[in-house]
Amino acid sequence: MATMNFDFEAWLNLPTSVLLNEAWRLRRQYFSDRVFFSAPGAKAYENEYYRNQREDFVTISLTGNECALDCAHCRKKLLATMLNCSTPSDLLATVKHLRVSGCKGVLLSGGANKEGAVPVAPFFEAIKEITSWGVKVIVHTGLAEESTIDGLKEAGVEQVLFDVIGDQETIKEVYHLDKEPQDYLRVLELCQKYRLPVAPHIVIGLNYGQLAGEIEALKMISLVQPKYVVIVILTPMAGTPMAKVVPPSVEDCGRLIALARLTNPSAYLSLGCARPAGYQRPLLEQYALNAGVNAIAYPSPDTIGLAREMKLEAEFTSQCCTLFSLDQ
Repeated sequence: MATMNFDFEAWLNLPTSVLLNEAWRLRRQYFSDRVFFSAPGAKAYENEYYRNQREDFVTISLTGNECALDCAHCRKKLLATMLNCSTPSDLLATVKHLRVSGCKGVLLSGGANKEGAVPVAPFFEAIKEITSWGVKVIVHTGLAEESTIDGLKEAGVEQVLFDVIGDQETIKEVYHLDKEPQDYLRVLELCQKYRLPVAPHIVIGLNYGQLAGEIEALKMISLVQPKYVVIVILTPMAGTPMAKVVPPSVEDCGRLIALARLTNPSAYLSLGCARPAGYQRPLLEQYALNAGVNAIAYPSPDTIGLAREMKLEAEFTSQCCTLFSLDQ
């Protein structure tokens, strides 16, 4: 399939069953029957199949609780769930301590500046030392400059995680940024230029629960054909303007997951951890399996059972859902 010439409009008009069938065919064509179930340490996860080790993978904020954007879907609340390491010395000391407890990987995140970038440059040397210890480092960058991508590549990070926004109104009204979708494509192209693995994320329903720009985001992602693609769903959070927003339908989410597979047939495709709690999770995950994902974060027990019924070989990890393929 020539992704550059993919006819989105034609596929969008097809029944969901057709999209799922073709997505599943491509998944079987490009990948083995292994499926990865991820449960990183951000929250406890335990069922009859697996119990995660919370110290294995830890999320760290490089800006504490500070963010210049105050985005409508978050209002800095996500930062409060992370460890605070706002100086390079704090970061080194924290990761050194975490290693004693068995930590194998960290996600470095944080609030953005007024240009939409997470200020990671002051931490380059600390990150380089951490990667020399054998700890896997992945980084949320936001709208990074070229020097940042170059610096992260030199520091030895495993991946960049990056939300791709394909709608001008969403960028302005949700992120409060004076940016364009092309600014997000530029970061993808920079990662490609420096051969730094990037795991672009699409947040379905980010514009107050409405579908707006997800297809455009998929188009931009398909231009660079990354090794990883992650789909997440808007999660309404108390205390934000989106607290009572209804996310898109499960079927709409399933269709977009299938389109992500169709447009990136050889990419490792994940259903990520950001999903509304109790939001028909088993049904959404069923769509995801049938749409050809390689990994699902925090799967329900029903989903694990379904994977086995589908003759998929389930493997579990306590690390991020984008790190599974690195261990093959």
